[in-house]
Amino acid sequence: MKVINKILFVLVISLIALSSFAQKKVIFKPKEIYKTSSLVITQISENAFKHVSFLQTNDFGYVPCNGLIVRSNNEIIVFDTPTNDKSAEELMKWVSETLHCKINAIIPTHFHDDCLGGLKAFHNNHIPSYANFETIKLAKENNFTVPQNGFKNLLELKVGKEKITARFFGEGHTKDNVVGYFPSENILFGGCLVKELNASKGYLGDANIEEWSNTVEKVKKTYPKTKIVVPGHGEYGNQQLLDYTIKLFKVQ
Repeated sequence: MKVINKILFVLVISLIALSSFAQKKVIFKPKEIYKTSSLVITQISENAFKHVSFLQTNDFGYVPCNGLIVRSNNEIIVFDTPTNDKSAEELMKWVSETLHCKINAIIPTHFHDDCLGGLKAFHNNHIPSYANFETIKLAKENNFTVPQNGFKNLLELKVGKEKITARFFGEGHTKDNVVGYFPSENILFGGCLVKELNASKGYLGDANIEEWSNTVEKVKKTYPKTKIVVPGHGEYGNQQLLDYTIKLFKVQ
């Protein structure tokens, strides 16, 4: 009897362990959780969301523009604003009413409209903004809404129990472009420095084509554990986006 009980005990413990292991192995399935004509939000991991707004351009038509929302303990940090104040207000309302979170900061990753077009709305809602000093300079020169707080090469901010970084690695799409990183989920927001797979070179009016590949190589080397890469436009993926961008702009 004792032997049977012992066998049963071992079986129960084994089943519990297997169940726990299986739960840990469950793969997160991305899902679109909000959509209007002006804003689309897709959950790409347990605590990260890609936001997409739209910009009418002369050269490329009606362009979808990506940003990233990261979350920890009911706190949020946003990389890149939606393209205008109306869409930015819509995003903030969604965060408040659906996620029930507080936005700690907004971080435009360079000075173009697809990064800070909705910055005034964030300021009106008393949300502090942070950007590369060069982004602040270029925003002033172009009479855009100016980010409030500057950094030179590296910014670290807390979001709940976690942290994010925004870092300048060099010139590429623009002379001020930075990337964002969410270490707890190994998510890189490459912004317009990083291209989706099979994308063209896109707008090059403010680009440094000679340095672009070198800059992205530095990003890849610094964040070797990256699992998800979100570009400034198009579909997100993995480190293949970095490799594709490096190859696309490689100086022969």
